[in-house]
Amino acid sequence: MAAFLIRERQGPILTVTMNRPETRNAISDTDAIDALTECCDDANRDESIRVLILTGAGAAFSSGGNVKAMRAFVESDPHDLAAIRTSYRRGIQRVAQAFQQLEVPAIAAVNGPAIGAGTDLACMCDIRIAAGSALFAESFITLGLVPGDGGAWFLPQIVGTAVAAEMSFTGDALDAQAALRCGLVSRVVPDGDLLAHAHELAGRIARHSGIALRLTKRLLREGRHASLDTLLDLSASYQAFAHATPEHRAAVNALFAARG
Repeated sequence: MAAFLIRERQGPILTVTMNRPETRNAISDTDAIDALTECCDDANRDESIRVLILTGAGAAFSSGGNVKAMRAFVESDPHDLAAIRTSYRRGIQRVAQAFQQLEVPAIAAVNGPAIGAGTDLACMCDIRIAAGSALFAESFITLGLVPGDGGAWFLPQIVGTAVAAEMSFTGDALDAQAALRCGLVSRVVPDGDLLAHAHELAGRIARHSGIALRLTKRLLREGRHASLDTLLDLSASYQAFAHATPEHRAAVNALFAARG
């Protein structure tokens, strides 16, 4: 079986393509989980990476769970409930943890349907750009399941509790324009232009200090749950560090040189 991910570098931009179109890029198989978590870990270690773009090969971004594996599991009885819980903790939930700990800005270039855990994977990224053919569905309820991968944490923070509840309770799909209206994505572009738009945005991000980008991302993440006092203290500490970097000195000098 081919590797789940294709990684491509263009300077400081890492483009990661889920490359299993025969499963519509399902992410619940062990090798897919391992590949996604290892990719995040590698990006954290490589300080030359400033932006990560995540997309899918074929017609789908990601179908979430592998339906064939799900059916085989349903047909196997009896079920060990403790083992199932452990399999989630040691399986797909590692993806949520890895993206939460990812230090570089991540752009989801959603090229088609993002269903169930596929929607949640897109929500684990910082920015989402949708092709016109994209669909989003928090569809676990349609299979009698709950969002087992962290979607109940990620989705409400992006679209708000009411929209997240409607998506989660109905399982209904949102097309790209509906996703744009509720803030799930920041822009919708023609299918053929998706990666060009993603790379243009990534380039505008990657031209800035890699250290400042990583620190800024950390502040934005901490701001979700920290008190203002805690966040201000952390911001002061990070700013002290940023002031001492060569990137800051170069940027200030360039600003004054441009002013003549």
